[in-house]
Amino acid sequence: MEHEAICSFCGKCQHEVKRLVASPDGSSFICDTCIEICKEIVKEQEQKTIKQKFALPTPIELKEELDKYIIGQENAKRAMSVAVYNHYKRLNYNLSGVTCENKVELDKSNIMLIGPTGVGKTLIAKTLAKILKVPFACVDATTLTEAGYVGDDVESILTKLLTNADYDVRKAEMGIIYIDEIDKIAKKPESRNLTRDVSGEGVQQALLKILEGTNANIMQTNGRKHPHQETIEMDTSNILFICGGAFAPLAEIIDARKNKRSVGFLSQNENSRKIDYKFTKHVRPSDLVEFGFIPEFVGRLPIVVGLDELDEKSLISILTTPKNSLVSQFQTIFKIDGIELSFEPEALSEIAKRALELNIGARGLRTVLEESMLDVMYSAPSDKSTQKIIVTGKQIQCSILKQTTKEIIAVS
Repeated sequence: MEHEAICSFCGKCQHEVKRLVASPDGSSFICDTCIEICKEIVKEQEQKTIKQKFALPTPIELKEELDKYIIGQENAKRAMSVAVYNHYKRLNYNLSGVTCENKVELDKSNIMLIGPTGVGKTLIAKTLAKILKVPFACVDATTLTEAGYVGDDVESILTKLLTNADYDVRKAEMGIIYIDEIDKIAKKPESRNLTRDVSGEGVQQALLKILEGTNANIMQTNGRKHPHQETIEMDTSNILFICGGAFAPLAEIIDARKNKRSVGFLSQNENSRKIDYKFTKHVRPSDLVEFGFIPEFVGRLPIVVGLDELDEKSLISILTTPKNSLVSQFQTIFKIDGIELSFEPEALSEIAKRALELNIGARGLRTVLEESMLDVMYSAPSDKSTQKIIVTGKQIQCSILKQTTKEIIAVS
């Protein structure tokens, strides 16, 4: 007579459980109930060891690392270091595995960055993710639309984070998402918008749950959804969302609220108006609501950080100081061909002045360098006698003047 199979863990017979799973050699069995218990034990053990994943630097240590890559923006770097430190400290606390009746659940605080183009908003977020060794995704808010319309659904930003985490869901759930151009999804005035605003308020509404924390079903690859496609469930409760934008019209809103003709935000000349981003120190939630954001969206981004415009001194430092400075990059390009490249101080100053005129922040530095070094990069590799190149201020001026002349001829 054959013996009835029993679970090797709980000792229950086959008729007492829904299913018994045999080992490869058939000598032992485990029931469905014990399988579920084992899954819970493994999950609890993972939560207890989650803190070991984050050897979390202090805010001072985070800022010191940011100083190696970002020039200036002292207040923004301090604020971001504190905000990111508190976020991952909260994550370690909530997932530490400690259970007690008096345990306080800590809510997360997402971040809003306000500053002109090219001042380092994206770089700060990307560098923090690199320091903490967490997945990072940078997405553009202008491509997002309401579900059901042409464009990307808001879940696509989670798909990008999952892809950058090598499809490790647990790893992605502790990452950082930077949403650029967030000011472009503000509500449009009804008088100027005769069609449905599918890329404005509708996107804000769709982002609410994701920002706050929800279990979202996302596709493994970007594309249109269909009913029979397999999806992956991702919890967004521990994902840090950082939103950034220029918010230029916000200065006028704050100016009107303060009931003053001029408080230093805008210049007197209406024809050559230039935004002074010191207004970020005075931003209130009501200003963002008037700008075009719904109150629920503003409430989910409680930390507002302003970034300053870059001056000539800052741009010169950006050229030479960071680990991946532009000067060191160009020197490496020439070094590959066996050529030593150096810049005189006057040359760096001319490059910074030209970049300021372009009004696109630090991104203008590469544009000016590429234009200025074009002729040298064209001829130097072929001239085997060239071993050293020194770039002077006059050479930068001449190359810029030559480029400007070409532009004038092309237009005429």
